[in-house]
Amino acid sequence: MTIAQLSLFIVRLLAGTGVFLVGVHLLTSNIEQLATGKIKELFGRTADKRLVNMGIGAAATAIIQSSGVTTVLIVGFVNVGIMNLHQAAAMIMGANIGTTVTAQIAALSAFPITTYIQVLVFAGIMMSMVCKRDGMKKTGLILSGLGLVFIGLSLMSDAMKMNRDAIQSIFETVDNPFLLFLIGILLTALVQSSSATTSVIIAMSVAGLTIGSGGNEVLYIILGTNIGSCVTALMSSMTAGANAKRAGLIHLMFNTLGSAIFFAVLLCWPGFMEDTFRQWFPAAATQIAMFHTFFNVACTVIFLPLCGWFVKTAERLIREKTAPAAVTYLDERMLSSASLAISQLEKEMVRLSDTAMDAFRTAYLSFSEKDKNLIEPTHQLIDQANGICHTMVNYIIRLSARSKLADERPISNLHNNLGDIMRIAEIADNFTKYTQKAIDNNLEFSSVVQEELNKMVAQVDELYSLTKQAVLERKPSLLPQIDRVEDGVDRMRKKLIDSHIQRLNQGECRAESSGVFINLVSNLERLGDHLTYIAHTVEEY
Repeated sequence: MTIAQLSLFIVRLLAGTGVFLVGVHLLTSNIEQLATGKIKELFGRTADKRLVNMGIGAAATAIIQSSGVTTVLIVGFVNVGIMNLHQAAAMIMGANIGTTVTAQIAALSAFPITTYIQVLVFAGIMMSMVCKRDGMKKTGLILSGLGLVFIGLSLMSDAMKMNRDAIQSIFETVDNPFLLFLIGILLTALVQSSSATTSVIIAMSVAGLTIGSGGNEVLYIILGTNIGSCVTALMSSMTAGANAKRAGLIHLMFNTLGSAIFFAVLLCWPGFMEDTFRQWFPAAATQIAMFHTFFNVACTVIFLPLCGWFVKTAERLIREKTAPAAVTYLDERMLSSASLAISQLEKEMVRLSDTAMDAFRTAYLSFSEKDKNLIEPTHQLIDQANGICHTMVNYIIRLSARSKLADERPISNLHNNLGDIMRIAEIADNFTKYTQKAIDNNLEFSSVVQEELNKMVAQVDELYSLTKQAVLERKPSLLPQIDRVEDGVDRMRKKLIDSHIQRLNQGECRAESSGVFINLVSNLERLGDHLTYIAHTVEEY
């Protein structure tokens, strides 16, 4: 092969690989956006049953066509405490099964019908240009991505066929199992996709090329790709907490042990490929794809009962070096999926509202009992709420920069809700001032008045419980009940103020108490208004 021929071969091979990777990216990103609701629902069904979690990992990966995306999301869920390590271990094993779907699709390139599938590029792009609905546009891009996958594979195969003899003379000399294994690891770590590396190997087989003597050699590369695929999760976990690092380590241990076992089997059984997959499947591409699937399924069957051992080993190797970080549902990894990020923001918003309401309750208790010692705890809760709010605003800004038009409404609702929740924290701060003033001026409120205030606060608490349920469960059916309770809060305010004015006229109350009492009752009504505003955002879904 001359230098010119070599240069042309490299250009064509890289072009084919580029087209293939663009196709995979179009498939992955658009399927992920289109199916995030399903993915979120899948991850929401995490349980203590290993088979269920394994199935969730496999299904999620099969849907979005990327074990890298799935494992990164799993690491993110572990990092924020939504998923424990036992659940994550089973899901990671399932993800390894799900990722073999891409290789099975690539293996179809060995059949003539795939030439016609390439027309999906044109059909898909026209669909995305003509259709107005966002879902149809994404579907068109998915079809285009699928067509590009086959065009990329075809370009790679054609480039190899044109220089088949020269390439074959190179690859048939590479028969060292350890070197082939290392090649698989390095190539996959470089492109961060075992599916891409496996698909290149499949394209070689379609071109009629063999590695080494044509025996088990190609399988050593496939084993190496499984270890190289751990790089994405490991990199993702580097800046996360100890549990996230453990999840990445579990992924590495699982793939490494599985590859080591099969590596030993292949060394002891030189005719493995000839005696099994070549007997069962006629096309070389199908043989490679089927081995890839068989390997991952077999490893999962072997190691699924040992999830506990993987978790304990990871915990021994990676220990907590610092005090656990504050609980948060926000994680950078979720920003790649708007639906999942919004779901996490909603959970964080509930955490923020719980903190703001705790500040309010503490402030009211301080007022009702005239206890100055509760003012400082109230301010600490308010500061905590401010910190959570600041983190959420920054997260929302980053999400907005990545989100699509369809996600703007829920993101806008979240931003508006933050303002209403922080008004609750401000009301709690106001209550500390009323407490200080009541103590300084020795203001007294009768037991009857205190009882009426307690009733009004109880109505506000009921309103918060209903609002929280409506937002978390997205139940617009609760809005009439919420509005009735809020009307009750308004009526209570009018009743309390009217009674207070009547007592003033009769000389039963000190004039100095008016400012504190009327402002306090009005703040309670405002709190009810803000909770109602938050509740009514569920009408947007």
